[in-house]
Amino acid sequence: MMTWLLKIYCNVLNVILQFLQSLINIFLDEHQATPFLAGLAVAAAALAGRYGIQAWQAFKTRPPRPTLRKFYEGGFQPTMTRREAALILGVREGATPDKVKEAHRRVMVANHPDAGGSHYLASKINEAKDVMLGKTKGSGSAF
Repeated sequence: MMTWLLKIYCNVLNVILQFLQSLINIFLDEHQATPFLAGLAVAAAALAGRYGIQAWQAFKTRPPRPTLRKFYEGGFQPTMTRREAALILGVREGATPDKVKEAHRRVMVANHPDAGGSHYLASKINEAKDVMLGKTKGSGSAF
């Protein structure tokens, strides 16, 4: 469908160009054709510049796209700290036990081994919950 429309569009443009060329040959002699074509080129450049400026202004005033979140760059510590546990669960270090449990559930649903997640990550998530709830002192992972 699109190829068909493109062929028609190209044929129409070709006919228009041939018509303009014949008009130039009929009404203008050789000495007048050059300034006329130069004027057409200047007019085309002015129109292109106008539309270019409008496009640039529309580009500048478009709504800002949300910035990408920056993730923590680094591996796990040998012994999990409260800060690392909070980073894993996505909560503050002073979060309430209810917030910690909700964050644990949310992160665990996304990374559970039965849902295709990693056993290692699941153990780290569980360890982070234990550290945040004070059940362990960050004694290290099973792995």
